[in-house]
Amino acid sequence: MQAVILAGGKGTRMRPLTVHVPKPAAPLVNRPFLFYQLDLLRGTGVEEVMVCLAYQPQRIEHVLTGSEDHELSIRYVVEATPLGTAGAFKNCEAYLQGTTVVLNGDILTDLDLTDVLKRHRETKAVATIVLTPVENPSAYGVVEMAADGRVVRFLEKPRASEVTSRLINAGIYVLEPSVLAHIPEGKTFSFEYDLFPLLLERGESVFAYVWEGYWRDIGTPRHYLQANLDVLAGKVRTYSPVRPPRGERFDESAGIDRLSVVDPSCTVKAGAEIVNSVVGPHCFIEEKARIEDSVIWAATRIGAHAEVRRSVLGRGCHIGRAAEVAPGTFLGDKSVVTDYSLIGGEEER
Repeated sequence: MQAVILAGGKGTRMRPLTVHVPKPAAPLVNRPFLFYQLDLLRGTGVEEVMVCLAYQPQRIEHVLTGSEDHELSIRYVVEATPLGTAGAFKNCEAYLQGTTVVLNGDILTDLDLTDVLKRHRETKAVATIVLTPVENPSAYGVVEMAADGRVVRFLEKPRASEVTSRLINAGIYVLEPSVLAHIPEGKTFSFEYDLFPLLLERGESVFAYVWEGYWRDIGTPRHYLQANLDVLAGKVRTYSPVRPPRGERFDESAGIDRLSVVDPSCTVKAGAEIVNSVVGPHCFIEEKARIEDSVIWAATRIGAHAEVRRSVLGRGCHIGRAAEVAPGTFLGDKSVVTDYSLIGGEEER
């Protein structure tokens, strides 16, 4: 069996974090996000994974080929121009041989994919769409289904008065090769707006699978930060973060709580405090700096007495002495906050 991961987007909603790093390569608890999706596929019968690329494809290939030894066979399929979600799937047609699992490249979940595949076979569906309940479905596309699980209607980004269901498209599908005949060659075509409504119109068997476990779209900086904190808190059932031992350059008086993950290559000076946070490789945390509920990417320096709270700092940033990075701050790579500055604070206004 095969799988397709849709990883070709520019990650526009996640900027400034994705200006220089494609979203699938962004670190989640110091591990490229794409690895979590590969983990989801293991043990399900999937043997080959096609990764659909368009934006900075070399960076994603480097992450997959240079960082871990995967049990799964990886094939890269690059789009000359963006083709949309279904168009990217069509672009893989020459390599597809049967039932295929399709994953959006920005979904973190502990879904039981084996059970989804079982249900797909039982219903003899041509397409099974995983749905998940959310509090505010107006920001997504609502999916309505019958009592037997058959999908009956799609409603994209409805107004509050139009909401008839809390179930949204979770960006995970199981598809039979027959659906490829409904996707035009070389044209922009989406699953959500084009293919699935077309399948319903033509009377094809489209079924839903409702997942009420953990699910998060990491496509915005705030959602990305929360996904890191969720993994630290153990909310993602299928993954327990690896907390490495204290590094050689961690001062004995530095306080690092049991939830945090700090790469051992970092330097952490006397009196520094790291609370419920992720700190990437080769960072330098100076004396009495405090990092709380935050994610710090590689090679960033936090000055003495500086504070970083509920924020994400990209690679190679410099936070000056006694500066305060308030909640809701998201800095791109190589950003500089000068000594004694206050930045952010939108969440508290």
